[in-house]
Amino acid sequence: MPGTDAIVVRSLVKSFKKVNVLEGITFSVPRGTMLALLGPNGAGKTTTIRILSTLLRPDGGEVRVNGFDVVREADAVRAVIGLTGQYAAVDEYLTGRENLEMMGRLYHLSAADSRRRATELLEQFDLADAAKRASKTYSGGMRRRLDLAASLVAAPPILFLDEPTTGLDPRSRLMMWDVIGKLLHDGATILLTTQYLEEADKLANRIAVMDRGRVIAEGTAAELKSKVGKDRLELTLERENDLERAGTSIERADVTLRTEERSVSVAIDRVEDVQHILNRLENAGITVAGLSLHKPTLDDVFLQLTGREPAGRSTASRQAEEKKEPAPVPTR
Repeated sequence: MPGTDAIVVRSLVKSFKKVNVLEGITFSVPRGTMLALLGPNGAGKTTTIRILSTLLRPDGGEVRVNGFDVVREADAVRAVIGLTGQYAAVDEYLTGRENLEMMGRLYHLSAADSRRRATELLEQFDLADAAKRASKTYSGGMRRRLDLAASLVAAPPILFLDEPTTGLDPRSRLMMWDVIGKLLHDGATILLTTQYLEEADKLANRIAVMDRGRVIAEGTAAELKSKVGKDRLELTLERENDLERAGTSIERADVTLRTEERSVSVAIDRVEDVQHILNRLENAGITVAGLSLHKPTLDDVFLQLTGREPAGRSTASRQAEEKKEPAPVPTR
């Protein structure tokens, strides 16, 4: 198929009654790459996937998948895509093998080809030992892997993964990341939706941040992080009454003082700046109790772009950050 983009979305709009869900979003996905649509619940990610996979008609705009229009050439689109939704769509009363063989027959593969393909996928997704068990006995991670395997029975070149790791424990999530990474390495074009910033950071070639039906930023993870600014040195002081004096001693434009935490946050350009700042504080007689170096993250990007924390950031993650102690400063 000519053209370098496997997925093209231009000025896509969609409303449900009086609610505008998509308000003119535009993006493209080059062949053999992954774009992550990152955003909270209600951003419009799943609606976008449903339109791209021909399950929903757009109200306006242009949407092409592998060169085919999703409205006028829906059958051609369906022939080249695989879809994994937010919830595992497997028959829990069939075995893992039976689920995959049934999917093969639905794709009009012969019985022999369906069996062969099922065997390949069960091995690829580390499900061979559970192939004869009813899928209702599978763990959440196993069911998600089986669901993804089912979307690959016909070996489609384009995959839509709608929050494929939602609800999984950390170990199962890492296994899914490994599987998805291998699919990308093997040449698949993938559109991934996720609430997990770490997931987008680790897997995607490019990221489009969505909020309230719009794409509000797009780029590589590094490009998006660069929008936030420089690395920051976080210092915790031994005495609260040293805060104002510390800000004056550092003599930098971008200094933030936090009284409750007895902390000073300073933007830095180079690692050498850390020693320079510590020397200035020492010369001023100010004792530093701890320090850490904070690089911009996608959390910072999302917070700056939307003014709120991403919904996918877990309570456990926030608590872990809140409890994290600054690194102690070695004493001489």
